[in-house]
Amino acid sequence: MSRGSGGGYDRHITIFSPEGRLYQVEYAFKAVKSAGITSIGVRGSDSVCVVTQKKVPDKLLDQTSVTHLFSITKYLGLLATGMTADARTLVQQARSEAADFRFRYGYEMPVDALARWIADKSQVYTQHAYMRPLGVVAMILGIDEEKGPQLFKCDPAGHFFGHKATSAGSKDQEAINFLEKKMKNDQAFSYEETVRTTISALQSVLQEDFKATEIEVGVVRKDDPVFKTLSTEEIEEHLTAISERD
Repeated sequence: MSRGSGGGYDRHITIFSPEGRLYQVEYAFKAVKSAGITSIGVRGSDSVCVVTQKKVPDKLLDQTSVTHLFSITKYLGLLATGMTADARTLVQQARSEAADFRFRYGYEMPVDALARWIADKSQVYTQHAYMRPLGVVAMILGIDEEKGPQLFKCDPAGHFFGHKATSAGSKDQEAINFLEKKMKNDQAFSYEETVRTTISALQSVLQEDFKATEIEVGVVRKDDPVFKTLSTEEIEEHLTAISERD
């Protein structure tokens, strides 16, 4: 979309077009999709799993330095889809806020409190011309002491919602359609089922079989609430189980 196509209303983020649209926010959503990566998150009965593609753009890059999964605290994980540089800024600020929360109140920051803080920050960016929105959709996962497993998604406009399952990125709508069919019975997934459902959803949407090095998987479990990223060997086990099941 060319610069003039918004009728001049895309020059500043604080100006509504006559149709009531904020073009700069819409461009931020397009930036997330143009990263060419699809991410999926699923909440089970005792765990949450998020999966995303891992694309290493240059053969000379150290693969371990390329990631979209970040730990905010020991117990909170964040999966960022979109512009990695923006994601790192968001993660750095979220870590600082979570540490501040722990210091101020004496207990770990809950999942919904972090999601609300990120969403509030994004929403304020839509009101000021001096800060552009971050081109990132963040999925936050963790275990709440009362509510159990939690999965939240925050977008550049400042929306945040809790989800049973969700997707972000280039093929998010196809993934959501797949997940709606898969989860319509409202059955409770065990840990293994949650991980395998998430991985197979990504395989189905992108219509390809992955190697273990081509995806990243992050999990939290009720009996062990520490956020973990699965190793290549663990991912390989799940991929083998999925191919044998199919």
